[in-house]
Amino acid sequence: MFFLEVEMTVFDRLFLLATGLLAIYLIYYFFVRAKKENNLYDKYYLLGIVVLLVSGLLLIFFGWDILASPYVLTVASLIPLGISLGIANQFYPQWKKAFSWFALIGILAIGVTSIFDLSLKKLAVPLFHGVAGMIIFLGPIFSSQKKKAPKDFWWVGVGGVLIGLGGIALAFLSLDRQLLFFSNEFVFNILAPLLFFMTLAFTWGFSKDLK
Repeated sequence: MFFLEVEMTVFDRLFLLATGLLAIYLIYYFFVRAKKENNLYDKYYLLGIVVLLVSGLLLIFFGWDILASPYVLTVASLIPLGISLGIANQFYPQWKKAFSWFALIGILAIGVTSIFDLSLKKLAVPLFHGVAGMIIFLGPIFSSQKKKAPKDFWWVGVGGVLIGLGGIALAFLSLDRQLLFFSNEFVFNILAPLLFFMTLAFTWGFSKDLK
């Protein structure tokens, strides 16, 4: 497991606070639509965004050190998996069953290999974070192009790129490895702004669909 040497700054906490406010906005509108339409994909979106909100609050109070916990790594994996499941169920129903099994196996694999510190963690964490990130990235773009979704829904894909980069970089750090120039210090210097701009992209894209 990696050791953190970067202290969380006031600006980091401000970015995380702003991220939480955007998450609350999305949670409200997803909850309203889920209650009105009783659809499954909004429940998946809610799962991902609620975990994002809780993760951000934990980071504000406990700092970056909390990311060293294998339990936190497992729970945080619900963010990309929840959002990607929502996209698959909403726009690609022909693939939702297969991807649901993939997501279930993925979260179990991440949980077991992280908690018991198994060598397969080196494969499980980057693989499932990467696939989920690609779904969030490509799904909204193709949906917008095919007019299955509003024109600006592709902004959700921008959030997918950011969550993919951040998740994979953190995954490599948790394995005591560095992805390209994503050193320990660099990742934790950009993580809070990255989470904010990721959530901002999600908010802008999803708001077009929610309204």
